[in-house]
Amino acid sequence: MPTYLDHAATTPIRPSVLAAYTEALQAVGNPSSVHKFGQDVRNALEAARESLAEVLSANRSEIIFTSGGTESDNLAIKGLYWQRKGEDANRNVIITAATEHHGVLDPIYWLADYQGAEVVLVPVDDRGVFDLDWLSNFLATDGHRVALISLMWVNNETGVIADIPAITALAKPLEIPVHSDAVAAFGHIPINFEASGLAAMSVSAHKIGGPVGSGALVVGRSVKLTSLVHGGGQERGMRSGTMDAAGASAFALAAKLAAEELAAETARLSTLAEKLVSGVNSSTPDAVFSRADAEGLPGTVHFTFPGCSADSMIFLLDAYGVSVSAGSACTAGVNRPSHVLLAMGRSEDEATGALRISMGYTTTEADIDAFLTAFPAVHASAKKAGLPSK
Repeated sequence: MPTYLDHAATTPIRPSVLAAYTEALQAVGNPSSVHKFGQDVRNALEAARESLAEVLSANRSEIIFTSGGTESDNLAIKGLYWQRKGEDANRNVIITAATEHHGVLDPIYWLADYQGAEVVLVPVDDRGVFDLDWLSNFLATDGHRVALISLMWVNNETGVIADIPAITALAKPLEIPVHSDAVAAFGHIPINFEASGLAAMSVSAHKIGGPVGSGALVVGRSVKLTSLVHGGGQERGMRSGTMDAAGASAFALAAKLAAEELAAETARLSTLAEKLVSGVNSSTPDAVFSRADAEGLPGTVHFTFPGCSADSMIFLLDAYGVSVSAGSACTAGVNRPSHVLLAMGRSEDEATGALRISMGYTTTEADIDAFLTAFPAVHASAKKAGLPSK
């Protein structure tokens, strides 16, 4: 049996979600239409909004449905920047970190290249943890110039968890909006949007057993942002276009199931992760657990293996029927070291030998055994082959 250990890239759609999604796709009607067909679809859309809001501890009006995490990140970052800079031309600083997903970094650097934004990076330590003392000091001197802060809740490569309430507490006295890409966090740790202090938060369906192409940006009721897309004025005027009621319904169901199973899954995956980490350390003593003692997701295990190429290990494991990754699938196929690990102070050679083994609701102990059985030979072969020539 093939072994899938790349849930951080995408998680298999849950059978019950697939059944509900398939049924919902058969409904006829535009949710903006006033006739019965349209209103039936509208009711399904609003029921999904209500359900998702409940899981996120948000108000239903704060849920803006999108096509996924990347669109949500773009809407939050560009929308907040344009709104804030439009109100005060001196607010041109965007604070982020070099360890962010490209869904955050790329729109920020686009704003720097084409819109005059100044990018300021929060330092991280060798575990990938944000330096909040540095952030506090910067805000004390330059907070008046800051348009927004965008820092992820959980790192998609290493699984390290950020202290989002502490970040928003630093920004609150200066009324600086904080956005967080919570795609890797949602469904895997408890999230309370209302208590978080965030202005906006990105989430996605396909990381929690929902369909690809469905996501949401949670936007505080008092938060203003400029829309990227103009048209019919749907979704509080922030995201024009015909709404995907079927995708929203499937997303909401996946979120509800993930929330119901969260405590049990956390315990189960923690046990599997302990076995995985112990097994790798036993067979490969020079392996380095990337986030060390920092708090992280139990389902995401990230190592670097000195003298090995990630590409070699991934291809060799694939030959054994075991699927893992080197990091973000959004930059898969790009032969370069992880920007996350480089920001954490790793050398290019160290960052080249990274593996992410990520688990989810389908993962079993047999999957962990399959990896641990295959890996010693894989590591030996990869070590013998060495690093790619530069």
